[in-house]
Amino acid sequence: MQFKNPEILYFLWLLIIPILVHLFQLQKFVKVPFTNVAFLQKIIQDSRKSSRLKKWLILATRMLLLSAILFAFSQPFFSDDKSTKNEKIIVYLDNSLSTQAKGEKGFLLQVAAKEIIENAPQSNTYSLLTNDEFYDDISFSELKKLVLELNYSSKKPSLNSILLKIDALSKKQTKTLNETILISDFQNIYNNEFTNVTPPFSVIKLTESQKNNISIDSVFTSNSMDETTLHVVVKNQGSSKQNVPIALYNEKELSSKQSFSIEENSTKTILFSIQKKEAFNGKISISSSDTFSFDNTFYFHLKTAKKINVLAIGNEVDFLSKIYTEDEFNFTQNLSENINYNLIPKQEILILFELEKISEILSKSVQDFISKSGSVVVIPNPNSDINSYNQFLQKFSSSTFSNKNIDSLKITNIIESHPFFKNVFSKKVENFQYPTVNHFYEINSKNDTKMVTFENNSSFLSQINIPSGALYVFTSAINKKNSSFQNSPLIVPIFYNFGKFSFLQSQLYYFLDDENKIDVDIQLQKDEILEISNTTTTFIPIQQTFQNKVTLTTKENPSEAGFYNINKKGEIIETIAFNTPKEESLLQFLDVAQLEKTNPNITVSDAVSTVFKNIKKKNEVQSLWKWFLALAIVSLFLEILILKFYKP
Repeated sequence: MQFKNPEILYFLWLLIIPILVHLFQLQKFVKVPFTNVAFLQKIIQDSRKSSRLKKWLILATRMLLLSAILFAFSQPFFSDDKSTKNEKIIVYLDNSLSTQAKGEKGFLLQVAAKEIIENAPQSNTYSLLTNDEFYDDISFSELKKLVLELNYSSKKPSLNSILLKIDALSKKQTKTLNETILISDFQNIYNNEFTNVTPPFSVIKLTESQKNNISIDSVFTSNSMDETTLHVVVKNQGSSKQNVPIALYNEKELSSKQSFSIEENSTKTILFSIQKKEAFNGKISISSSDTFSFDNTFYFHLKTAKKINVLAIGNEVDFLSKIYTEDEFNFTQNLSENINYNLIPKQEILILFELEKISEILSKSVQDFISKSGSVVVIPNPNSDINSYNQFLQKFSSSTFSNKNIDSLKITNIIESHPFFKNVFSKKVENFQYPTVNHFYEINSKNDTKMVTFENNSSFLSQINIPSGALYVFTSAINKKNSSFQNSPLIVPIFYNFGKFSFLQSQLYYFLDDENKIDVDIQLQKDEILEISNTTTTFIPIQQTFQNKVTLTTKENPSEAGFYNINKKGEIIETIAFNTPKEESLLQFLDVAQLEKTNPNITVSDAVSTVFKNIKKKNEVQSLWKWFLALAIVSLFLEILILKFYKP
């Protein structure tokens, strides 16, 4: 038995009062019987015994009455020991875009919110986690308001991060019992995310009723003289579909419309022709009733790309002009003895091509160029003045060239995980005809990232990690006498990406919740900033201002798909497009039925109401104060009966 108000029991000492009263009433007096009343002695003794019994019965009923009243006010109850502790219910409610799907009772997120409101205990404290917010120590009324106002989010944190946050919250509140509930459709989440689960929790899977979905996966373009061909990649999950309408809009104006058929679980590319214009704010729309509706619209922005300025300094070579063509680049070449230093600040990328010596004036100019976010590629000469190269490199890092090795080595390893090679290779490179070099320099560096290496794992091409700008260093000359690298298929994507990475032009589109970097070709004054906005929202992105550009970084914002303008004091500088992440369209869900078999700490339920009913049942308290109150009334009634009907 447990007590809600155990301090009341201290008043049990009051039971001594009826006992004292009773003792005073039972004081014995010595009586001397006379001979003339001796025959009455037996009758008197019987009468006294009956009277004494009555008083003992009254004493018992009064003590029982007082005790029952004290116990009733102390509110005794029977329950599990844990129910006496403070309890918090931690709820993770998945509000990702995929919860827009319909289930048997309606839209998944809305049904889950309704069931929480209808079944959650009103006396508990709550913590609410969503994909983009966290609310701690809230009441039921606050929880109700939050789930009713909850909007869909493009953010989708990993389940591991959610479990870590819940675990940290539980450890912080050591004197509180926590009940954890995860409510999600568990899209694209696998069993290995649950392998290190230690705190027990309940899982509720939101299940969509439809198992077919068609979505726009990606968009890319190809160009001819007069028009741009738009390639729209459509992905179908589920049964085949016939005559699906698809339309292309420029803003709100219909540009083209057609229909297509697609096979079961396949992809298809649909082509649209767009006349070349200054800008085209494109929206592609598919008319299809399926699991998800948000992925039936796709936004993109076509514009005339800025030409990237490339300056090569050193020996004259012809392959660079073939890579840096006039349609995308402004390519200039200076011989080492005739450098135009006034051109350097206007460039996006410098290529120091096999200089025998890096002069002090050139070194200072390049240092200033890199500090203003410029990109530099360093290619040594077979007869380089190593000291001048090392003095140059040490201005940025501890990297230095050491011995020159006259060994023939193959270039065998491409670090495909490096961001530089993203989307360069469609699959892992195998059976590759490796280029070779006849000599190379060893590089000593603690802050470089290898990009391409020799067969002995030493560096052929590295990126030196510096605070601003970009510095790429070859360890070998790449002229045809020393290397077959110019004949390798690698040379085009590497040098092309040197140029493209030097100025991050706005892409056709971006995905929400990705970290996106955008370079804007503009010069800002000291206190000026750029904003990003659409018709409903405006935000200031993270931005770095350089001499000839501003680099914007988006991550947390924006949160909705559509067109956004980059503005300077209300003037539109550029338009960009954002779309929902492709992963949100996948019909891949975790089989939660297997969780209980693999992890005993996980309880799988089929409904929100079931989980809350189990919590209420587990925490039920069997109150006993009513029984003690009834006992007090019975005691009082017995005393009345004894006083009225018991005649000694």
